[in-house]
Amino acid sequence: MINAIVIDDSAFMRKAITIMLESDPGIKVMATARDGKEGFELVRQHRPDVVTLDIEMPRTNGLECLDMIMKEVPTPVLVISSLSTKGAETTLTALDKGAVDYIPKTKSYVAIDIVKIQEELLRKIKAVVKTRRHIAIEKRFTKTVSNLKESPASEEIPEIFNLAGVTIKCVAIAVSTGGPPIIHKILNSLPSGFPPVLVAQHMPEQFTGNFADRINSKSDITVKEAETGDVISKGNAYIAKGGKHLLVSRNGIRVTGRITRSPEDAHYHPSADILMNSVAEVYGSSALGLILTGMGKDGVEGLKLLKKSGGKIIAQDEKSCVVFGMPKVAIQQNLPDAVLSVEGIISSLLTITS
Repeated sequence: MINAIVIDDSAFMRKAITIMLESDPGIKVMATARDGKEGFELVRQHRPDVVTLDIEMPRTNGLECLDMIMKEVPTPVLVISSLSTKGAETTLTALDKGAVDYIPKTKSYVAIDIVKIQEELLRKIKAVVKTRRHIAIEKRFTKTVSNLKESPASEEIPEIFNLAGVTIKCVAIAVSTGGPPIIHKILNSLPSGFPPVLVAQHMPEQFTGNFADRINSKSDITVKEAETGDVISKGNAYIAKGGKHLLVSRNGIRVTGRITRSPEDAHYHPSADILMNSVAEVYGSSALGLILTGMGKDGVEGLKLLKKSGGKIIAQDEKSCVVFGMPKVAIQQNLPDAVLSVEGIISSLLTITS
């Protein structure tokens, strides 16, 4: 049984989310709260498996509540987020603070609109709780272990996949649930002049521009939301626009990006498979594919083509994943050349020579 707590200042939303969660016989809502302070006290008292958290609330808002939860009782938290510019900014802040994922909230409280999120809500909660691998608890564990060590010199050195001497002209990343903080960390670690990075992060279109801007503000490389006509070049990272696909094509020595909604019937927009397929066709053996935390198997079919073309592949390990779905499928199909922690992936990327 998955035990949940719902925190939202709207009585209608508390009731609606409770009904949606308990439509699954394997989920029980232990309690609901009207604001962040009350919610935190309930989380501390009941120690649920998962929390749904609204952000805009009186007295103690969602971000303040999230800080308290992560500090005192780290628990998987799914943010209930509005699809607006302000909502995107707040949601990304929540993810930075330790929330594992978000669920979009419609602009209205019409019942038919609210129920549309039910399938996604149930799927995400079950995936997150099943893995028990969420950022907040991993941070707490890492902090506890580091406190026991005698000196920084005794810290464990991450395993790496040495890419020195391997020609890498492009890095393509497939990532979903739990991805934003990890993408932020990876891109912020890269030096100027690093080969171009292409990212398919499952995210609504209202979020991706803001997401790219936040990373860019702290990076040595230039990070932007991809646009049709972008010249794919060193020192740049391109985030696929939410709701659309990112592809690359070659014209002579120049590689350019293209944003398209086609194919419309793809399960994800952006699709990591579509990105990886185009990267394999354009870059072949000089491409590196990363498959990171996320539900499902998006990116795996594209990585098959990349591997067939001679490219290299790294998968994120289970311990550092929020949801060990996409990497697990890739590993089961023997695609990765290495399976590494986030730190190991970063260390491996830094062995690439331009």
